[in-house]
Amino acid sequence: MDTIHLLLLRNLQSKLFGFKLQKKSRSKDELRLIKFIIDHFGHKPKNISLYQRALTHKSYSNSHDDIISNERLEFLGDAILDSIVADYLFLKFPLEDEGYLTKIKSKIVNRKTLSDIGRILDIGQFMQYNSARSINMATLEGNALEALIGAIYLDSNFDKTKKSILSYLFKKHINLDELLEVEIDFKSKLFIWAQKNKLSLEFEIISEENDGNTWKYTSQVRINKQAYGIGIGTSKKVAEQEASKETLTLVGEI
Repeated sequence: MDTIHLLLLRNLQSKLFGFKLQKKSRSKDELRLIKFIIDHFGHKPKNISLYQRALTHKSYSNSHDDIISNERLEFLGDAILDSIVADYLFLKFPLEDEGYLTKIKSKIVNRKTLSDIGRILDIGQFMQYNSARSINMATLEGNALEALIGAIYLDSNFDKTKKSILSYLFKKHINLDELLEVEIDFKSKLFIWAQKNKLSLEFEIISEENDGNTWKYTSQVRINKQAYGIGIGTSKKVAEQEASKETLTLVGEI
């Protein structure tokens, strides 16, 4: 279609449907919100109304008949986040049972973790809520975080939402190695076992490697100077935990 015919068609559409075919300009608030989503979630919003709804608390929508709260998006986001974390842990720990995976998942997606992330991101600056009411801001931000995840899912798909969660929220705000260390302290268990059996216990870092992005440490346990378990991790603490776990397995304690 040549330029003249295209212009005529657009003019006809404008007359028939009563609008001008031009891109709607964004308000300053919309542009701020778009930048926020891009910076913290790595996703460029297409349907901005989804994100505005995700940031609307029921205390605000209850007093505005034409506005919908974020509760449904929060429900969806909670389910999506749960699936993403379950999938991630299932693949990361192929030898662990469902009990172990459930414990780790509960530490990642619990209310405190989500509220902490929401506070760090300062989601509250974009929220619509009734400030006259007594509202726990931490809970409000944690719930809004889940609603934003639901909005990203509806605005894209599961794979893109998964990439957003793992590459941005996980990478910046969740220290999985630290969570694992707190969950199961194999090193402390090994020290208790060694003291009980009057054995000397040492940890030796036998190698340190860096691929340009992350460090990889290899630790070995020595009991009465004899080499036992070996562990590898992105920090010395994690490597020692893994070495302790293998040693406890070798001596029949787990």
